[in-house]
Amino acid sequence: MYTQTYTPLLPLPKSFWKINTTDVTILQLLKPRQNSISKKAIQNPNDIQLQEKAWNAVCPLVVRLKRFYEFSIRLEKALQSLLESLTCPPYTPTQHLEREQALAKEFAEILHFTLRFDELKMRNPAIQNDFSYYRRTISRNRINNMHLDIENEVNNEMANRMSLFYAEATPMLKTLSNATMHFVSENKTLPIENTTDCLSTMTSVCKVMLETPEYRSRFTSEETLMFCMRVMVGVIILYDHVHPVGAFCKTSKIDMKGCIKVLKEQAPDSVEGLLNALRFTTKHLNDESTSKQIRAMLQ
Repeated sequence: MYTQTYTPLLPLPKSFWKINTTDVTILQLLKPRQNSISKKAIQNPNDIQLQEKAWNAVCPLVVRLKRFYEFSIRLEKALQSLLESLTCPPYTPTQHLEREQALAKEFAEILHFTLRFDELKMRNPAIQNDFSYYRRTISRNRINNMHLDIENEVNNEMANRMSLFYAEATPMLKTLSNATMHFVSENKTLPIENTTDCLSTMTSVCKVMLETPEYRSRFTSEETLMFCMRVMVGVIILYDHVHPVGAFCKTSKIDMKGCIKVLKEQAPDSVEGLLNALRFTTKHLNDESTSKQIRAMLQ
């Protein structure tokens, strides 16, 4: 039996959300840029003036990228703590979600931020160029026994860890998927159904809110609608990673056809990133057990 003592979590303090979906830093950092000065600097290594200009532009961005990377580590720990509180006996997942609505809201906030961040990151290839230029520059300076002040903030070891993180197409979502799988593997005495039922229940709640006119009419803004859709997609992806046969098979407790239908009823520009997340970051979409109809809906 699962005997770990249940200690209710308090909602995450406001200081935790110093970086959030409305933070102008995200919009400034992740706003797609057509012309990357760092890319030009890489292509013209002998242009000293261009190198200096690129370096001065890239350094503040790298510091912000470090903030996001460190925030992903905090999200990973927070998600595992929330999962523990929302899945432990003696209550069922539905009872937990009813009793601990503040914790469920924190869980949803994490997923909303994650999907928002990764949507923006995927649209901005300049991030990879900027970070590649930064790593090349500090590596060259190390060879020449030079040390720059910025390395006190982001040294070579930190840069290597950040590079692995940002190499992922959806780095925040990858972090949360790994955190969820780690939670399940570390808590072997906790039935996996406690976790998957929690995730499928959250999915169902979001789907009902989106497809029911009475609930839908209560949404006060487009951002509220996007919040609900991002959370729904986020929990589907987590479910698909931890459930043995995933979210797309017939025995899944998630109505995938209904969820995809709800997404496709929205403006295409607003949901394309979410549909791509289902296409490319789920684990079992291409399994033989996935129906042809579901695959066709995501083509």
